[in-house]
Order: sequence, then structure tokens, then C-alpha cells
Amino acid sequence: MKYRVLALSAFFSVGLSAQDDLINKVKGNGSDTAGYQFTTVIDLEATPVKNQGRSGTCWSYATTGFVESEMLRMGKEPVDISEMFTVRHVYSDKGEKYVRLHGHLNFAQGGALPDVMYVIKKYGAVPQELYEGLEYGTDINNHGELEGVLKAQLDHIIKSENGKITPVWKEGFESTLDAYLGELPETFKWEGKTYTPRSFADEYMEINPDDYVQLTSFTHHEMNEEVMIQVPDNWAWGKAYNVSLNDMMGALDGALEEGYTVAWATDVSEKGFSLRNGVAIVPAKDYYDMTAAERKSMFDGPKEEMEITQELRQEAYDNYETTDDHGMLITGIVKDQDGNKYYIVKNSWGERGNDFRAGYINASEAFVAYKSISIMMHKDALPKALRKKLGL
Repeated sequence: MKYRVLALSAFFSVGLSAQDDLINKVKGNGSDTAGYQFTTVIDLEATPVKNQGRSGTCWSYATTGFVESEMLRMGKEPVDISEMFTVRHVYSDKGEKYVRLHGHLNFAQGGALPDVMYVIKKYGAVPQELYEGLEYGTDINNHGELEGVLKAQLDHIIKSENGKITPVWKEGFESTLDAYLGELPETFKWEGKTYTPRSFADEYMEINPDDYVQLTSFTHHEMNEEVMIQVPDNWAWGKAYNVSLNDMMGALDGALEEGYTVAWATDVSEKGFSLRNGVAIVPAKDYYDMTAAERKSMFDGPKEEMEITQELRQEAYDNYETTDDHGMLITGIVKDQDGNKYYIVKNSWGERGNDFRAGYINASEAFVAYKSISIMMHKDALPKALRKKLGL
């Protein structure tokens, strides 16, 4: 099987920690065209769209939204889980690893899809209203100053001007996190019962992080083996099963068909990704080869998209044309008037409008096949044949 995609001749790379600039490039409040006509095939339950604000924390919003959808799938009452509780713990643990590696680690706002599961397993979780992480006086996240202050502390610590690192550096680092994001709750009441973050995750949420798997698809690793995804924001060195493109896309479709949503790490720096128009596509003709008229009509309706092999996908990754830009949640499938498949994607840039659904975007099958860094799903959603290949 082949998937349609564009081999780009030009690119720019945007890390998860630089999403504020990216949002400004693609934001909009309505589509300029109604050229797409979508028919819903699958539309799974999800909690309301959130806004990551001026922060590179999409990874937390993507997987937290995924966890919330998993709770809905399990028949539990919907609950708004705190993204910043997770982010707070990740800053802390990432900072410690940064010092242990003498600064040879990417310390920034970005992260990876498994980081939420890492925090749930190690620390638990809390409801949003118990931990908003906005102690610095804004209504939405703004982590530019916070990142700068934290990294400056760490960089000074690793200089070891006293000949050795003091035993209290971590206390000072934690105090900065407390000042900006708030002290972490030890116990709290929820629906008439007292919980700790640990017991809330175990007893109320009932999410077992060990039940979730990440898939990726790159040829520089052995196929059907567990590997580390090699992107800068994978600070925790999270693992994924490396499978063929066909197997990855088949697992995505199979999960959605069985009622499981899927967390998605991808590259959204492409000209074909348009929040304003509510679609992500990869036209057959390179954007930089298009005429002004062709560029203007890119989103007027369905367009031909180029075929891609596993090799073209790998080339884009190796050349930095596919980078780890953004995390979102795939909640369903639609088809356009020509019968082409798109995936319904829940974003975390607020309820910016388009003609289809506020806060969502429809990503073509070609776009997802080409630009996915990884996907995460419940292991029970994997096709039986693939589970056998992976020894699960």
C-alpha cells in the first residue's frame, strides 16, 4: 500500500517549545472557502478543546486529552485533568537529568506523548481546578519567562563554580517552579472523597500507563522492535515500537474503528497545514513551484496528493523536513466529496473557528502518513497480527 504525500523541497523546523511562533503563522477565525464537503465516518467522544496559550506544552494537552477520552470510552464521568501538574513534574525531572548530563540535554518547554503516562505512573494526577499552574498572573499559560529563568539556574549550577554542585540546588529550582506554577497538592477532596495525586490516578481515573503503547515508523531502526524516538524533546528517552508505515496506518484505522482515540505527534510547519481552513493536506505540486493563483486556491477543495513510500518518509525525517512540532488527538475519520479519507484532529490552540469544527482540523491520510512522528494508543486497540509481531 502507498500513501499520498509531497516530498518538500524547502522546510523550516519548529520545536515543540517554539509553538507560539507557529500558532501565529497559522491562526485564523474562519475559513475563506467552503470548498470541502465532509461526511463523518467515525466521531469518537472527546472532552472540550483547551488552549495551551503561549507555551510549548502541546504534548501534555494532547496526551491529557487522550487520557480524558479514554476515561469516556471506559464509561467514566468526564473530568478535566490538569496539564500543568504534569508539566510541573516534567520540568523538575528534566532539570535533574539536565544537570546529571552536564547540560547535554534539550531543556525547553517541549516534551513527548509518553511524558503524561510517565507522570501518571510516577506521581499520579489531579483535576484542573486543583492545579492551574498560573501563579504568575495571567489567564492562560505563558512559559517564556519561566523557561528562561529555569534554564539560567541550571546552566549556572552545572558550571560548578565551587568545585562541586551544592546539595541544595534542587530546592532552589523547585522554589522557582512553585513560584510560577504553584505548590503541588499533597491531598485534596474530590466529589466528597479525599485523594492524593497517586490515589486519584489509581482509584478515580483507573488509567494504567502500562496499557498504552507508542508506534513509530522509520527505517534507521529495526522493524518490529522497541526503539527510542530520536527527537530533541524526547528528554525521558521514551520508547516506541518501530513498525512499517502500512502497519502504523493500519493500527491507527483499526483503533478508531474499535472506538479508541489516538494521541498523535506530528510536524505542522507545512504550508498545507491550515488552521484557518480546517484542513491539513500535501498537494501534489510543491508550494514553492506553485503560481500565485495556485497558492491562493490551495484550500478551495480536494486536491491531488502525491504518493509516498516508506523511503520518502524516511528521507524527510533525515533531512529535517519532518520535525517534532506538535502533539494533538485523533478522534475520528471523515471523507470528502471525492471519497478521500481525513482524520478528525482535536487541537489545543483554543476554539479558533473554521467551517468544520472549532478547535479541530481534518488531516488528510497522506498528511498523517507522511508527517507522523508517532502515535499512541491502548494496546488492546492494536490489530492481533501486529500484537503478535511485537510480542504483546
